[in-house]
Amino acid sequence: MKKERTVRAEGVVLRHSDYGEADRLLVFFTCELGKVRAIAKGVRKPRSRKGGHLESFTRTRMLLAKGRNLFIVAQAEAVEIYFPIYENLALFGHASYVAELLDRFVLEGEAHPDLYTLLVETLQRLAGEELSFTAVRYFELRLLDLIGFRPQFYQCVGCQTEIQPEDQYFSYELGGVLCPKCGKNVPRVRPVSLDALRFLRHYQRSSYRQAKKAKITPSIRTEMESLMQGYLTYLLERGLNSPSFLRKLRRDDGIISAD
Repeated sequence: MKKERTVRAEGVVLRHSDYGEADRLLVFFTCELGKVRAIAKGVRKPRSRKGGHLESFTRTRMLLAKGRNLFIVAQAEAVEIYFPIYENLALFGHASYVAELLDRFVLEGEAHPDLYTLLVETLQRLAGEELSFTAVRYFELRLLDLIGFRPQFYQCVGCQTEIQPEDQYFSYELGGVLCPKCGKNVPRVRPVSLDALRFLRHYQRSSYRQAKKAKITPSIRTEMESLMQGYLTYLLERGLNSPSFLRKLRRDDGIISAD
């Protein structure tokens, strides 16, 4: 039986780079195919009809033709363009972080509709100018759930006892919280305060609507962000690019508030 040479898919542009004189290499995360790479021919020409439909973070319906090594974007129509993300450096930085995490964690060609839904919902939340902190932390924890790296916040990963209401330790290597007794005997752990752990547990077990009601102080937000990025970096075995961009915005321009 002859294989189909084209396939229809809906996807979000995670990143792109120039290719040749007028083409662009794009990485999409699609609902039907998972992560795919594709060439958009002539898209950088001023009169290209596809250019505006293939910008970063745009949700697009496509007709993809199967090339020798890569797909070729034969048709593209934007379904949702998140204009507020392009107009705000902080939102753009957060969206870049979400896209980078997804790009680093998933392999090409593995469909994961739940992850696709999570990505689209997170971009909608950012574009809706909801609290970026909540949208991003919620994305991190749901991403870890869906790819099989759910951190343990309820039992000590050392002695398996239930965590008590006191300051604890967190081990990136063991993937969870250690009680004070175990934490003192395990190398390369970091302290985690009672409040930071309480809100991480709340985000992990709650719907987004419930999670965004939490009132978290700036210092606890900073602690939660640091712990999550440290754990994600450990799992990836390499640093991420977008967090340094966000830190630079905070440090140099004060663009990002403590939201």
